[in-house]
Amino acid sequence: MGELEALVEKLEQGEFSLEESLERFARGIELTRLCQQALRAAEQKVLALATEGGQEVLQSFDVPDES
Repeated sequence: MGELEALVEKLEQGEFSLEESLERFARGIELTRLCQQALRAAEQKVLALATEGGQEVLQSFDVPDES
């Protein structure tokens, strides 16, 4: 995720040639897909952990404020 954030920041600054920008954009897409896969895996793990005896159990939890 950190690599993706740094990449986006550099692309927004316009430091690269068109060819370099396209290469870095492709890397950004790859990183985004990896992040999405990790998120889906985490969601599946949470769902599995929140299931008891074949029945889903709702769990409340507080999400920390990132601001």
